[in-house]
Amino acid sequence: MRPLFHPALEDIRPEAILYALSDPERVAIYAQLAGASGGGTCSALAQLGDRVIPKSSLSNHFKVLRESGLILSERQGIEMHNQTRCAELDERFPGLIKAILLAYAQIPGQPKVG
Repeated sequence: MRPLFHPALEDIRPEAILYALSDPERVAIYAQLAGASGGGTCSALAQLGDRVIPKSSLSNHFKVLRESGLILSERQGIEMHNQTRCAELDERFPGLIKAILLAYAQIPGQPKVG
C-alpha cells in the first residue's frame, strides 16, 4: 500500500484550506469530523443528510482534505480512520477554521458545528 501524504504544519497553505472547504460536500464532511470527538471512518461519514456519497467521490474528498492539511488519516484494517487537525491549524492560522465552520453552520439546513 502507498503511504498517505500529510503535509507538515509549516507547509499548509491557507489557499489549500479554502479550496478544500469550498466544496459543499467536503465542508459537510469536515464539519461532521470536527463535531465528532474521536474522528470517524470514511464509511461512517458517507451519509450527508438523506444523500449517500459514492465511494469514489468520498475517497477523493478525503484525499483533498488530507492533502490540504485539514485531516490526518490512518489505515486501521480495512477502514480509514480520520481526525481533524483543528488544534494545530488554529495555532498556525488563528480563528480561520472556526470562522469557516461557523459560516457554514449559518447556511439554512446545515448541522450546527461545535
